[in-house]
Amino acid sequence: MLVDGHTHTEFCPHGSREPVEKMIQRSIGLGLQKYCITEHAPLPPDFVDSYQGSTDGVTEASMELSDMPAYLKLTKKLQQKYRDQIEISIGFEVDYLEGFEDFTKRFLDEYGPQTQESILSVHFMKGTNGKFWCVDNGVDDFENGFKDFLDTPQHVFNEYYQTVNKSVSADLGQYRPQRIGHMSLVRKYQDHFHITEDLDAKNLELVDEILRKIKNQDRQLDLNLAGLYKPLCNDFYPGSQILKKAEGLSIPLVYGSDAHDIESVGRGFHLINSITAY
Repeated sequence: MLVDGHTHTEFCPHGSREPVEKMIQRSIGLGLQKYCITEHAPLPPDFVDSYQGSTDGVTEASMELSDMPAYLKLTKKLQQKYRDQIEISIGFEVDYLEGFEDFTKRFLDEYGPQTQESILSVHFMKGTNGKFWCVDNGVDDFENGFKDFLDTPQHVFNEYYQTVNKSVSADLGQYRPQRIGHMSLVRKYQDHFHITEDLDAKNLELVDEILRKIKNQDRQLDLNLAGLYKPLCNDFYPGSQILKKAEGLSIPLVYGSDAHDIESVGRGFHLINSITAY
């Protein structure tokens, strides 16, 4: 089945605000058979107290809780409207935030019954001053937030994958997301920070642990091609090292454009066969 498993909507504050209906129409035109709507789930209201960095890293990160009725109403309407042309699943891209697991579980318990597929991602990790910082909100925040880890590439990789490991281990209830999003997002600015080297043996062992958990939990990996189009990344997520290990464990890979605008829907889809044939 031809699927775009990771997309966003006009409810995303850092997106284009272009209508998801137009994005669905583009996916139909591209011949896709399934379209997964995975908008950024609301952050905990008190998360801001644990966050340090650019204000927009929080204010523009996700929908608000007050958006939920409109989001679900619109996506359900489109799901029905286009049901004879394409299968549409509704869900969220959920942030793993250490210490806020109870909020995330309560949110999923409430809204999970109305969804079909969701993604669990790490966009924030703890860094300077013990606060949370964005992994993907610009080079300045990355440097200021993780300067203590940037002495070597392997150090920052280890901090990130320790966080990913916690995310897949977290008890988020029966509606936990079934797909792990862009598992190598820490490399978004790899060209700028010169952290392009492969994972070393220690970090590969950590990745192996994560992948075994994903396999045992019957979860999937987001084969996210958005990184190829990021000027300081120039690689897909999760990258060839992790991809090979995931394939060796027969972990399902689901292509995702991570589209935040119409023209990005299905972007890079033609590269999947060459990427997975590494």
